[in-house]
Amino acid sequence: MRSCGIVVEYNPLHNGHVYHIQEARKLTESDCMIAVMSGNFMQRGEPAILDKFSRTEAALQAGVDLVVELPFLYAVQHADLFAKGAVAILDALGADHLVFGSEDGTINAFHQAQLKRRAKKGVFDEILKQSLEQGLSYPEASRAAYENIGINSTLDLQSPNNILGFAYLRAAEQLHANIHVDTIPRIKADYHDQSITGPIASATSIRSARLRNQTENIKQAVPESTYAALQDIKQLHSWEDYFPLLRYLILTHTPEVLRTIQGMDEGLEYRFKRYIQQSVSFQQFLAHVKTKRYTWTRLQRVCVHLLTNSHKELITEWLDNKELPYIRILGMSKAGRAFLSSKKKQLEVPLFTQLKDNSHPVADLELQASDAYYSTLLPAAAAAARKQEISPPIFV
Repeated sequence: MRSCGIVVEYNPLHNGHVYHIQEARKLTESDCMIAVMSGNFMQRGEPAILDKFSRTEAALQAGVDLVVELPFLYAVQHADLFAKGAVAILDALGADHLVFGSEDGTINAFHQAQLKRRAKKGVFDEILKQSLEQGLSYPEASRAAYENIGINSTLDLQSPNNILGFAYLRAAEQLHANIHVDTIPRIKADYHDQSITGPIASATSIRSARLRNQTENIKQAVPESTYAALQDIKQLHSWEDYFPLLRYLILTHTPEVLRTIQGMDEGLEYRFKRYIQQSVSFQQFLAHVKTKRYTWTRLQRVCVHLLTNSHKELITEWLDNKELPYIRILGMSKAGRAFLSSKKKQLEVPLFTQLKDNSHPVADLELQASDAYYSTLLPAAAAAARKQEISPPIFV
């Protein structure tokens, strides 16, 4: 079976995502579409508005054949680590293609940028190091290094999807993945658009509308399965829901304990302790802590790691490990099941159809993240939601 991988968050799945699925299948003539999907927390350090199982169901209804989870280990990280985890999973599954949506829309620009970076790696690394030492954030330091070696004239690396696409291409090369990488252009809506103006809208605008209960406006921009899930859900997940718990953790932990949390570097723990006393909301807290060096996205990721009790020692150990911990199946269609059956004997990575306590340190971290995600629900609802983690995959 010819297969094509896509790397997704579906927060939530909308018409632009359906277009991506359809065009990627058409471009690659694939029999099986594989989505590597973030779990309950997103790459930019946000809780998903819908849980991973609702989003898996929507993906299968929209034409995806196999949904596998991008472990929390990789999902809440900067672009390079996010891409490394996703590409490693697709390569281990034996996917033939990876197709991503980008602002640029043509793969040649990405290949040319990769050639430039490879040719000037030493210069790039030196500029990156100097920029970080001067107090720039990692994205700004990377931008400065790319500009110095002339990549920005080839590819716009200020656009979010171009950044991720470039990271996928680099990860495929670094991992020696036997996978053909291609891109299709994103259509109409900008990644950060705040309002819904037609059938193609950004996930940001859809989340914003749902959190304001403007559900009728959403209907034109999402498939029926997503609309139904957004209508039915009793508890939407936003950072403000978690702020009381986050505040409690910062207030009751010493700086020494906070320092053990993933991402809590360079004295950031003292800024957290200082400004939590002055803040009455998550937005206000981050606005106080944010500096030129500490971007909003970086701070959100640190807050996710604090909320989930994710420690540097475990994260570093497994990020440095060249082997994938496992591949976890969230859902599949008949074509997805047939694809898995054809690949099972060749798989060199453990295949999990459900998680179990103490089955693997990275799986335990995943369960911790899910427990944190469901912590805003009433106890009975949280227990019911948690049962999904140890249930078989969704089958359509």
